[in-house]
Amino acid sequence: MNKKTLLHKSLLVLSVIILFFLIGFGSFYSYWNSAPASKTCASCHEIENSVNILAQSTHRTLTCKECHGTALSNGLHSLNEKSMMVFNHAKNENTEDIRLNEPQMLEVMNNCTRCHKIEQSKWLSGGHSAKYKDIFLNEKHNKTEQLNFDCLRCHGMFADVDIDELVEPLDIKGPWKFKDSAVANNPTIPCLACHQIHNEGSPYKSPEYSNPQDIFYKRKHSVSNVSYYNRHDKTKIMAENLPTLKLWENERQVKVSDDILMRNCIQCHAPNGKHQAGTSDDRTPRGVHEGLSCMACHDVHSNDARQSCIKCHPAISHCKLDVKTMNTSFADPKSPNNIHWVACTNCHKDAKTLKK
Repeated sequence: MNKKTLLHKSLLVLSVIILFFLIGFGSFYSYWNSAPASKTCASCHEIENSVNILAQSTHRTLTCKECHGTALSNGLHSLNEKSMMVFNHAKNENTEDIRLNEPQMLEVMNNCTRCHKIEQSKWLSGGHSAKYKDIFLNEKHNKTEQLNFDCLRCHGMFADVDIDELVEPLDIKGPWKFKDSAVANNPTIPCLACHQIHNEGSPYKSPEYSNPQDIFYKRKHSVSNVSYYNRHDKTKIMAENLPTLKLWENERQVKVSDDILMRNCIQCHAPNGKHQAGTSDDRTPRGVHEGLSCMACHDVHSNDARQSCIKCHPAISHCKLDVKTMNTSFADPKSPNNIHWVACTNCHKDAKTLKK
């Protein structure tokens, strides 16, 4: 047998082997992506708990791949990610407490937007969509207050590094830059900062139209998907398990709404350690709006409050002023009517005027 014939036979054998490998891999890949999670993902004890929680959630009809992708959905990157999971499992490493790193979290978030486009567009139009570069490279802020580890508690909850590994230098002189420029466009407050996908809940359903009076009174308002991500221990705390804020204005205790959604807001928009109203980033309503929830005025995703005034003014207000023409901005230090704690005395300077 000459060398040319031997080479042809070798290539033929190699081609057959490759063909059988591709058929076998393709069949297995197709089965894995179409089979129920109990036969695939949940067969690994590291993933079983997450699958069980998902089965009780509002997303129970979705498959794992719709949020987490497949081994090939994002090219070599996905293949590497999934291969490392198998490799770590085979090495019997301690992988019981699996957590998504920041790039993986952002990939899942991008998949969320396939269904939640309206929520995404509102989020993009609001302040919570700020990127790393908008927060950590802000010269005006950095020259006033030095960056520190607590910044990441609200701005960058999922960051895989501490502040000293993220930005340099840590002083009020600058100029500041990222140690890894690739993070510049990462969102500081992504969807998963407030939402948990794997949590108990029921899909919304139509009311019983044959009983119109029950449509309002029996309709359940679900907040089961709202939670706070605690960066320090990398856990999610459901909003209903968060405490209501205890707030003080000097010696007087401020009335604070017990709205479950607001409990989530005040984890970041919080007062100082002494719980004094108006300190740090506290924006809890006082004055004429004391006791109101953040949600009474703010859209949950865009944070927009521009259309909220008309709900009460001038119909049920005493002053009958066109509040839309007033400077009510909290962002302007010179604003005489900060919407969060504007009081009657801001306009009516003495008690006699108020009595009239």
